[in-house]
Amino acid sequence: MSKQVWKGSTLLNPEPPVLVSCGTKEKPNLITVGWCGTICTQPSMLSISVRPERYSYDLIRDSGEFVVNLPTEALTRAVDWCGVKSGREVDKFAAMGLHAAPAARVDTVLLEESPLNLECKVTQRIPLGSHDLFLAEVVAVDVDERLLDEKGKLCLDKANLIVYSHGEYLALGKRLGTFGYSVRKKAPRRPRKG
Repeated sequence: MSKQVWKGSTLLNPEPPVLVSCGTKEKPNLITVGWCGTICTQPSMLSISVRPERYSYDLIRDSGEFVVNLPTEALTRAVDWCGVKSGREVDKFAAMGLHAAPAARVDTVLLEESPLNLECKVTQRIPLGSHDLFLAEVVAVDVDERLLDEKGKLCLDKANLIVYSHGEYLALGKRLGTFGYSVRKKAPRRPRKG
């Protein structure tokens, strides 16, 4: 395999594009964030990176709260549109026909159309250059009950979530394995009767 060496860049792909809701309940906003990730299990924490010139930056910095809303295939157009339009100029919820619902543990809204909402409280803001990194504790998760099986297990594959990879929105594909499958012991084969 022959490889070229390029200068350092942000080519870690695919990424989970998320719709982050922020602002007040009376004047909420949505921002598309491409750089979002899990950073800690105990306590449950994630991070988002936002440019300081974005309208949502001040809303998140000043309130110390936001909600990460996981987008589905049906929300792909909204994900793209909310990433190129500014909340300074337009009500993104109204323009996209989306619905804001009160969050359970933070004083902002969640996106009702999203099947999974992670309510977050900022613990730290780190200026990095073009973006500031907001570290946040996930204080509540709102789950659409249609994603639960009869035993209450979350079946996130039913949500039809999307990813973003090098300028394209993609649907998630077939399952290739489950956590730990590479080291799981195989059940012994039963002898055939007959």
